[in-house]
Amino acid sequence: VQLVESGGGLVQAGGSLRLSCAASGRTSSRYAMGWFRQAPGKEREFVAAISWSGGETYYADSVKGRFSISRDYAKKMVYLQMNSLRPEDTAVYYCAVRPSDCSGYGCAFDSLLKYDYWGQGTQVTVSS
Repeated sequence: VQLVESGGGLVQAGGSLRLSCAASGRTSSRYAMGWFRQAPGKEREFVAAISWSGGETYYADSVKGRFSISRDYAKKMVYLQMNSLRPEDTAVYYCAVRPSDCSGYGCAFDSLLKYDYWGQGTQVTVSS
């Protein structure tokens, strides 16, 4: 499975960006997807996740109300709309995939350990 992120860049505080992640290769028919980020000198942290059906989403407290995750199942794409960006959102953003047919509560996974495939990341820089 290959994951390719795009949409990162430099933006002023208060601005918006939309990240995209394209999955290809031998992907399972059903899989959960997530976004994580890693700032310099810090551990990789959870940002947002979505279940395979799209019916379940989950967000880190730090982005709740500002970021929105969505997916296009047919196109094997996942998106992260980021609004009201802050300098502390600066990081490399990674998408990840977990084959899963789980669709109910708790099926948007927030643990790095639950994901099997990772992209190379896209840099997001927010200037103050």
